[in-house]
Amino acid sequence: MTTAHPPGRGAVAALDRLLRGQLTSAFQVRTGETLPLKVFVPWAIALGASYGFFMGWYALTGGKDDALRHVVAVMVKLPLLFLGTLLVTFPSLYVFNAMLGSRLGFRATLRLLVATIVVNLAIAASLGPILGFFTLSTSSYGFMVLLNVALLGVAGLVSIGFLIKTLAALQFQSPEPDEMPPLMSVGDEHPRREGTGLWLFVVWIFTYGIVGAQMGWILRPFIGAPGVPFELFRLRDGSFLQGVYNAVQHML
Repeated sequence: MTTAHPPGRGAVAALDRLLRGQLTSAFQVRTGETLPLKVFVPWAIALGASYGFFMGWYALTGGKDDALRHVVAVMVKLPLLFLGTLLVTFPSLYVFNAMLGSRLGFRATLRLLVATIVVNLAIAASLGPILGFFTLSTSSYGFMVLLNVALLGVAGLVSIGFLIKTLAALQFQSPEPDEMPPLMSVGDEHPRREGTGLWLFVVWIFTYGIVGAQMGWILRPFIGAPGVPFELFRLRDGSFLQGVYNAVQHML
């Protein structure tokens, strides 16, 4: 007997099904059949580049020299920001996850996190036109920096909810008989370390956010500051928090 495949197996249909929560049941995440990296890594790049395009509008509207080069650079750097942060933080997550007895393997964990990034960037890309509208409505550099932080923060919070909801479903799904961890007897309803495992993901999400913020600081500039010539990267001084503080001071 053959297994029926879900309709709409194209890349666009796969993204739509992911956003609707139709690809992240416990069985689907564990097998990875519905979250192929060859589909969702390109989606992460494309959606990141889409938001990066709107992010670079400030340089275009401000008459900045080499504005087109700046826009192209931001379209490349924004996907690099998210995928680079995942590359830095994923090994620690997988090791801790394995030590706590999670039933997610290496590739399944990686697929789930890439899917989470795609959800994050899909939300950000959907907010891109709003960013473009405000870019055309104001010339305040500090405001545009804070607006980008706010929009990406909203997208990040929603994607975190997506990840925690999926992980919670995985944690509380009854394992198959041959997958019973050593600390779990047949009469137990849940493994003893379920709550610890879920909280570990919460801690990792916080770590991912901190690393991502600093990664963004390293890869700056994303918004072209007025009067500053085009530069692919800036010197590695200060931190993300200092940048936000300076943006607030610039507005006052």
